[in-house]
Amino acid sequence: MNPTTLTLSRLSRYKEYGPIFLRLLVGVRLIYGTQDNVFSGARMEEFIHFLGQFGFPFPEVCAWLSVYAQFIGGILILLGAFIRPAALVMILNFLVAIFMVHLPAGDDFLNTYQALTMLFISSYFLLSGAGKLSIDEWLERRASSLKQLTA
Repeated sequence: MNPTTLTLSRLSRYKEYGPIFLRLLVGVRLIYGTQDNVFSGARMEEFIHFLGQFGFPFPEVCAWLSVYAQFIGGILILLGAFIRPAALVMILNFLVAIFMVHLPAGDDFLNTYQALTMLFISSYFLLSGAGKLSIDEWLERRASSLKQLTA
């Protein structure tokens, strides 16, 4: 049997499209997970109280920052727009979630899994970018075209 058949190496030509699947998953999850806080004052109050229980300083400010960072970050990640800055914000957000909520609460791996997943996928986006079919890629192509026109 041909080794190329076993490793499916012919698919390598499509590797730039891989991030779209992670962007869809993470973007939708971030938007879905925060939309209730964005559109409901009562839900935001619950989150503020939750953060207060874990000793966050200025829990109102922290709640608003976290919710809107995730909501807007989710939109940006979904679209592949400014993904590296969005990913950096998500890395910081989920590091805080892990160290200020999950570890002090004694959460096991499964209860911390979603925050870890967001942390690791955001790290991937920070290092690798948005891939094809993204606004970032379109902006890069456009900038390259403009540069060639002015040169």
